[in-house]
Amino acid sequence: MKKGTIKYYKKFILSAGLVVLAIGIWSFNDDLFQISKNLEVFASLYKEININYVDDLNSAKLIKTGADAMLDGLDPYTEFVPESEIEDYKLHYVSTQYGGIGASIFSRDNKVYVSSVFEGYPAQKADIRPGDQIEKINDIVLNGKNSDQVSALLKGTKGAVVKLLVKRESEGKDVEKNLVRDEIKQPNVSYYGMVSGNMGYIKLDRFLENSAQEVTDALVAVKKNNPNGIILDLRSNGGGILQEAVKIVNLFVQKNVEVVSQKGKIKEKNYTYRTEAEPLAGDLPLVVLVNAHSASASEIVAGSLQDLDRAVIIGQRSYGKGLVQQTFSLPYNSLVKITIAKYYVPSGRCIQEIDYAHRKDDGSVVKFADSVLHEFKTKDGRSVYDGSGIYPDIFIKPERYATITQTLVSKLLLFDYATKYREAHPKIADAHTFALTDAEYDDFVKYLAGKNYTYNTSSEKVLDALKTEATKEKQFDQIQSEYDILKTKLLNSKKNDLQIHKAEIKQILENEIASRYYFDKGRYEDNFKYDQELAQAVKTMQDKNQLAAILKGDGAYKVIGKPVLAMADKADKDNKFDKPDQ
Repeated sequence: MKKGTIKYYKKFILSAGLVVLAIGIWSFNDDLFQISKNLEVFASLYKEININYVDDLNSAKLIKTGADAMLDGLDPYTEFVPESEIEDYKLHYVSTQYGGIGASIFSRDNKVYVSSVFEGYPAQKADIRPGDQIEKINDIVLNGKNSDQVSALLKGTKGAVVKLLVKRESEGKDVEKNLVRDEIKQPNVSYYGMVSGNMGYIKLDRFLENSAQEVTDALVAVKKNNPNGIILDLRSNGGGILQEAVKIVNLFVQKNVEVVSQKGKIKEKNYTYRTEAEPLAGDLPLVVLVNAHSASASEIVAGSLQDLDRAVIIGQRSYGKGLVQQTFSLPYNSLVKITIAKYYVPSGRCIQEIDYAHRKDDGSVVKFADSVLHEFKTKDGRSVYDGSGIYPDIFIKPERYATITQTLVSKLLLFDYATKYREAHPKIADAHTFALTDAEYDDFVKYLAGKNYTYNTSSEKVLDALKTEATKEKQFDQIQSEYDILKTKLLNSKKNDLQIHKAEIKQILENEIASRYYFDKGRYEDNFKYDQELAQAVKTMQDKNQLAAILKGDGAYKVIGKPVLAMADKADKDNKFDKPDQ
């Protein structure tokens, strides 16, 4: 090539580079201009409204409303937190430590009642019980106050005295109690111990600060019993801190193995997390329980252990949150939590289900269509799919409560009867073996006489809809006689609902009663005998051939949650009346 030609190309390349640089600078300056312009417009708008609006305004509330509206079009996880809400934010996302008395409350008919007490804390030590009414806190009358206002009065500095005026219906008088606030620590691990088949069981409720250490401590404790396997229960665990999830995976996976990677718009925030230590239980058989409310960090743990062919996943398809958030400090002690990346489990799949970037014209969100989902491979070649949460290796159809059961729960009739039962029975059998007798259930049925628990069954709702449509089409007169006969039959059948659904009503009532004597621990231990997913976990680990077949991907276990197969699970996912997974 001639020298002149070389010089020409050098000039051309240099010129092209300068053009690209100029465009980049122009684009950057344009972005800065747009940011500056929009901030100036917003500040001017805010100023003019504050000065000129006809009524007085709460400026902090106005800004919060504006910020929320701005972020609303992004995703539910990007949020502005003003200074006034920082403490609640920390309790929800960082640590559940606070100064208090160790009791939960609820409001009913403008009165405040205790819903539960935590074992070993001031409320329990002072013999405050679920069902007790709190009339005053430090001489402040509570009638008409909501739960948030009452909680604010109960919480405060550790060591400070809180004076309560408490009324117990069975005693018919007010009692003043002086409690000293303690530091309340709601553990991430709410239960651990041994279950049938000599299996170690660990229930993890959230991935907040210290959750990995709590799981480690629980694992060390159950390992002393030489378990035949470990069951990690992540059902209804909404997630938390990503790094805690990585540490928990490391308890079961060898050192220097990829667990999860995060990828976003800013390259500096992209990162791959790997295990950093030798595992505590690298060889023990492992089952992870999930359901439709297992999300985020729960899905990192379940997804990575599935992708690494380390654990069998049992339950229902998980929630499908594959987004990573980071908090950024703002002036005046406020902050913003922003979605900065998507996460990818070891096979390379992102399990995010909702496509927030592409909304409908009305602003509503949509799920990723099955047609755009991709197949990925686990460590040993099993097929898994992105875009739809973590699909279990063994799917267990969730049981649904009957309408009458839902009504008895929502009307607090089971709660109230448990309060009555506790007053009449100073002691019961241990939670593992406690069961209501048929005579005691009959007593509960008698208790319901005269109580208001009216409800419409699904069949009645369908029948009412038929009447509405037939009336619109002026055809109801032609079918009214058949309608009346069917209506009468349904009403007669409904009278037997307390007996037809006795098993599930009795199960929930037993659980509520057990908690009055043995607290949250009692709820778990009472429910073990009814827990289908737990029973399947024990059965799977006892069957070494099935366990090996699942992890190797033999036969039907080769493909996990193929979209056409997973569709049958979709209808179950959002049901709000799943039976409890405790």
